[in-house]
Amino acid sequence: MSIRTGRLPAHLTVAYALLTVYACLFPFTGWRDIGTSPFVFLTLPWPRWFTWTDTIFNVLGYIPLGFVFSSALRQHQRGWRAVLIVTLACGLFSLCIEAVQNYLPTRVASNIDLLSNTLGAFIGAVMGVRWGRVFDEHGALERWRQRRFHRGHIGELGMVLIALWWLTLLEPSNILFGNGDLRPIFNLPAPLAFSVKRYVVLEAAVVATQILAVGLVVRRTMREPAMGVLAVVFAIGLCVKMIATSAFVRPPVPLEWASPGALRGIAVGFALLALTWRLPNWAQHTLASVSLLCATALVNLAPENPFDWDNLSLIQQGNFLNFHGLTTVAASSWPFFALAYLTAQGALASRRAMR
Repeated sequence: MSIRTGRLPAHLTVAYALLTVYACLFPFTGWRDIGTSPFVFLTLPWPRWFTWTDTIFNVLGYIPLGFVFSSALRQHQRGWRAVLIVTLACGLFSLCIEAVQNYLPTRVASNIDLLSNTLGAFIGAVMGVRWGRVFDEHGALERWRQRRFHRGHIGELGMVLIALWWLTLLEPSNILFGNGDLRPIFNLPAPLAFSVKRYVVLEAAVVATQILAVGLVVRRTMREPAMGVLAVVFAIGLCVKMIATSAFVRPPVPLEWASPGALRGIAVGFALLALTWRLPNWAQHTLASVSLLCATALVNLAPENPFDWDNLSLIQQGNFLNFHGLTTVAASSWPFFALAYLTAQGALASRRAMR
């Protein structure tokens, strides 16, 4: 029986692979000539400094890649053949990344990392063969997607954009929903000095405009307005934020984000979103773009709060620091991806109207 798979797993595979490259090679500076083969790490003995935490992190990091990759192959390859193809491809992908890491002074290529990455891809591939049917043309996820989201690349890329937004919330040190802060990328100081009143006002403004922007972007990915879907998107986002402040800082504070300014911003943001939820498409499109620009400008103006992290510190395990670099750049760039998505959607709508 022929299987038709949606393009969503292929989009997710590409996106996850690019994010993996970034996480493993960040910060892309200090390139050097090592004077030997970049594959010499393959024959090195068991590393002196070995932690099971890093190994488990590497295995877990490649499980999603194996899952979406094997799901994308379901139309052409199934069963153990698909598992073999995905495992070998992801192993080769990890081998290339490890080899390139030799040329970065802040990275250490490791045969243990290669093995654990390949193991994670194998586990993910087996899971994809078993449960990847949710992406099939008549699978549960695909049926739900076609009912709720735009068809074709626009709908699928919109879902990828939402998933990327959830990833940005794993950045524990940001203002709630405070994406678009370019200061960490360019090592820039805060333009405004800290004061409690100023910070609370700006924090509330950032949260409110971010909620409006994200909510309208989600609405633009959907065929029809559905408040239930929006509620699920934001509920998952808050859960992810609580996971970040529980797992990635010491001591864990799950509700660190729930400051007075953030709570005020939540109330205002959802009120604005309710008022704009059923505006005409052109008005929502324009307001979403303006909200993204305003939210990005506000988060770059917000002063650093010296009290937030006085008693908190990020965990210092190596693989977490790689992941922290990934979430930082994802959070900084998400509004620009969203603007590009809205621009592409508007251009497609204009082309269809001219036909």
